[in-house]
Amino acid sequence: MNRFPCNPTESRAYWSRRNDMKLAALPIALLLSCTGVQETPEAGWKDLFNGKDLDGWVTKGSAVWRVEDGVIAGGQDGDPKRSGVLITKDEYKDFELALEFMIDEHGKYNSGIYIRNDPGSTGQSTYQINIGRAAAGEFCGGIVLRKPKGIEWLAKGDEKDAVRKPLEWNSMRVQAKGAHLTVTLNGVKIVDVVEPDPPARNLQKGVISFQTYGAEGHAGFVKFRKLRIR
Repeated sequence: MNRFPCNPTESRAYWSRRNDMKLAALPIALLLSCTGVQETPEAGWKDLFNGKDLDGWVTKGSAVWRVEDGVIAGGQDGDPKRSGVLITKDEYKDFELALEFMIDEHGKYNSGIYIRNDPGSTGQSTYQINIGRAAAGEFCGGIVLRKPKGIEWLAKGDEKDAVRKPLEWNSMRVQAKGAHLTVTLNGVKIVDVVEPDPPARNLQKGVISFQTYGAEGHAGFVKFRKLRIR
């Protein structure tokens, strides 16, 4: 059983030893709080956007891309021939992409994310994760395949616009592992699909391209921020 010292000399020595033990433990506690606890949730993430400029990116096409207040903004005047893409300089194969986006509510204006794309292309080479309005037939988070006879929806995602928040920031996570694709919108998994018998090109390494597209004369904007990958 522990006892507290009764005489002053013994008491001073006792409390001195206790204080020394506390001070010795303090650096360990600080180290654990500064490393293990805080860094674990962010392990492996790499920022794709520095918040200041488009370093690490390439633009193709006639659309306008700029940085405003720590946000990437893409704009298009409504002529589909003047659409364009913002392309990562690095290429990726299997990954998890996290970002926030906001899109205009103008007509059929829409955006999208091409993954494993051809670095030299302004169009879609493999998979597109669509960003748009369900009311215009542009289902947010849906997976679009480019076929010889046109496009095909591998999955329609937020088909009823029940998850996307109009003219607000929306969080999105895209995971690609082989032909298995998942999309999570505002914390809700809206796509979990595997492409049957995918062509080899769909599984190869490629760039990530962000699109801005004006359809049927509808101009608009799309904005991105907090872009990370692992």
